[in-house]
Amino acid sequence: MLKKLLNYLTSKKFVFNLLAIILVYVVGVWALKVYLNSKTHFAQKIEVPNLIGDNQNNIADKLMNAHLSFEVLDSIYDPTKVEGTIIEQDPMATDSTGIFVKENRVIRIRVSKRSQLVEMPDLVDKSQRFAESILINRNFRYKLEYQPSSEAHGAVIEQLYKGKSITPKTKLPIGSRITLIVGRDETGVTLVLPNLYGLTLNEAKVRVKNMGSMEFLPVCPDCVTSADSSKARVISQSPEFTEGGIVSSGTTISVYATKNFSE
Repeated sequence: MLKKLLNYLTSKKFVFNLLAIILVYVVGVWALKVYLNSKTHFAQKIEVPNLIGDNQNNIADKLMNAHLSFEVLDSIYDPTKVEGTIIEQDPMATDSTGIFVKENRVIRIRVSKRSQLVEMPDLVDKSQRFAESILINRNFRYKLEYQPSSEAHGAVIEQLYKGKSITPKTKLPIGSRITLIVGRDETGVTLVLPNLYGLTLNEAKVRVKNMGSMEFLPVCPDCVTSADSSKARVISQSPEFTEGGIVSSGTTISVYATKNFSE
């Protein structure tokens, strides 16, 4: 039995089959290695360029030359940078990490944007101080205007954007200016009466408006054209000005003007 086995192992047929098996194995391993190397780009070392600070519109050629591509993951609000400026990348640049990549690697980036939408809150009937804090927290700008009201003293009566009422949950660009109309109970409030003598009608109107809730009534009998009105100056007022005189808030100040004013 042993002799037969020995004769078979030394036969040409066995040796041929053995060599064929070894050849197939060697060729198969070599072919697999070549295939895997071509597929996985084995031993490739491509530097990752530093993209931070570049604009996403300007990096395509740079990455294409390196056989790389990019994908925008997210946009982050940053009004200090030009829109599309790259602020993050993954993987980071080779010169800072020492890490290399293979061709066709996707570089993931985050870029800046200069606008962001924020929900407008419901501030009507809220106190002025509370409304101001909410707008500040949401990065809105605001200005205050007052309207006589004994029932809503210190509370927001209306919220406006670009002169129009704005409903809650409307999305506005961050940094938008909101006008808050706030109620003010002015019963008993007194103001110093201004001296309007010699002012133009427009100057007198501005002076009265800056006092707050005061009404302005101009009278100019000899003003026929707009040029007459712009030239006319106040010669008297009611209530009449007296040094240290005061008036109640909401008072109507009437002025009488002439286009032929002389000192």
